[in-house]
Amino acid sequence: MDFERAKQKFEEYLDGYDRADDKINLKIIHTYQVVECSGEIARRMKLSEEDTDLAKMIGLLHDIGRFEQLKRFNSFDPGMMNHAKYGAEILFRQGMVREFLEEDTRDDIIYMAIDRHSDFQLEGIEDERTLMHAKIIRDADKLDNCRVKLEEKLETLLEKPLDVPGQDVISDEVWRSCQEQKSILSESRKTSMDYWVSYVAYFYDINYKETMEIILENDYISQIIHRITYKNPETRAKMEMLEQQILEYARRMTDDHI
Repeated sequence: MDFERAKQKFEEYLDGYDRADDKINLKIIHTYQVVECSGEIARRMKLSEEDTDLAKMIGLLHDIGRFEQLKRFNSFDPGMMNHAKYGAEILFRQGMVREFLEEDTRDDIIYMAIDRHSDFQLEGIEDERTLMHAKIIRDADKLDNCRVKLEEKLETLLEKPLDVPGQDVISDEVWRSCQEQKSILSESRKTSMDYWVSYVAYFYDINYKETMEIILENDYISQIIHRITYKNPETRAKMEMLEQQILEYARRMTDDHI
C-alpha cells in the first residue's frame, strides 16, 4: 500500500476546490489531522506497518463525502445527506478509490470503515480486522474533533451568541443519556447546552484505551467542559458532576483496559 502516492493523489483531488474557502480549508485540516490521529492510535496499539498505513489511508479518505457535499450544496448540513455513506458510494460504487489506491485487496475494510464512521452506534461488523479499523477511524475522528471544539469559536460551534449557552439548561433526555454513559442522539438535542453536552458525552463512545490515553494526556475532557462559563446554577452543578464522571470513566478505561 503506497500511502504517499495516495496522499499526492488527494492533493491533486483538492486542486478541484477553492482552498481559500473557509469550509474547504476546515475539512482539509481535519482530514490531515485525522490521518495523524489514526497513525498515532495504530502505533500505540502496536499494529503492523500494513495496518498502520491502512488506518492512515482510511483517515485520508474518510470525509470524501464532505468535499462532494460542499461541491453540490455548499453546506455541511447533515440533513442534506449522510456524508459517510455518500463518500463510500462515490469511492467504491463510482470507482474513485482507484485514483488513490491501485490494489483492491483491502477494499472491503476501507469501504466498511468509511461507510460506518458516522453511525450513532457501530453494529453488525463481524470480521475482526474490519471492525478494528472501523473503530480506529471513529476514535481518530473524535480525537481531532477535540481540537476543533477547543479552537473553533463557540458562536460558530453552537450558532448562538456567546452568553446564551451558559444560561441554558440541559434537557432531561440528554442528561439521562449522560447518566447512562451513552452518546447523545442528534434528534434528542433541544437546547444549546444539549449540543455542548453532546460534544462531551461522545467520550463514552471511545473504543480504545490508546485513544483515551491521548485524550487524558491532552486534558481534552476538562478543557472542553470549561470553555463555557455556566451561569445557570443547575447547569453548572451538572457539568461539574459530568466532568468527574467522564474523568473517572476515562481513567478506569485506561487502567482496566475495559
